[in-house]
Amino acid sequence: MKVEVSINYNKMDERKGGKHTMIGQSCKTQEIKPKILYYGTPVILLNTLNEDGTVNISPISSSFALGDHIILGLGLGGKAIENLERHPECVINIPNPDLWENVERLAPFTGKNPVPDYKKEHGFLFQKDKYLTSGLSPIESISVKPSRIQECPLQIEAKVQHIRTPEYSSIFAIVETQALHVHAHEDIILSENYVDPRKWSPLIYNFRHYFSLGKELGKTFRAETL
Repeated sequence: MKVEVSINYNKMDERKGGKHTMIGQSCKTQEIKPKILYYGTPVILLNTLNEDGTVNISPISSSFALGDHIILGLGLGGKAIENLERHPECVINIPNPDLWENVERLAPFTGKNPVPDYKKEHGFLFQKDKYLTSGLSPIESISVKPSRIQECPLQIEAKVQHIRTPEYSSIFAIVETQALHVHAHEDIILSENYVDPRKWSPLIYNFRHYFSLGKELGKTFRAETL
C-alpha cells in the first residue's frame, strides 16, 4: 500500500549569531520496501583464521563501536562465522576509499568449500587465497593469529567476547569483539593517540555502491581535536 505523509520542517534556527535560518522545507514521503538496508556504513575487511592456519578475508558492512568493543553482524553459513566459532580472534581492517576496487575483487568469492547453495544462487565462487584475489598484503599481528592487511589505514586486532544468534532470525549472528591493539598509518595520526579526521576517511557502503566521506560539516562538543 502506498502511503504518503507530508512533513513540515519550516522551523527557524537562531543558533548562529542570532540569525534566522531555514533548516528545512515541506516535503513528502512515501513508504517503500527496499530489499536491503545498507544505508551507508564503513566497509570492514574481517580477517579470521582458517583451519590450516591461513587467513580468510571477508568484506562486511555491519558494525558499530561501543567504547573499546566493536559489534559485528555476520551472516550464518559463511566462512567468517565458522572461523570465529572455532578460533575467537580476528583483525578488523578498515579500508579507505582508494581500496574500493580491492574490496570489490573479494565480493564474489567465499572461503566456504563447497559453496553453500544460497551463495551459489547469487553467483559466489570458492576462493581460498583472498590475499592473492584482492591484491592486498599481509602483515603480522601482535597478539592474534590472523594477519593484518598492510594497505588498510586502520587495523584493529580483536578477540571475540560473545557470539549470539538472535531468536528472531536464523540468518545472521551478532559478534561482540574487544579491541586489543589499534594500528594506524602514520600519515593519519594526530598527537600520538588520535586519528586525524581530516586525513582519514573510511570507505562507505551505501546501498551496494561505494562512496567516500564528503566535506566536514562540524564537530561534536566532545571532540578532543581541532
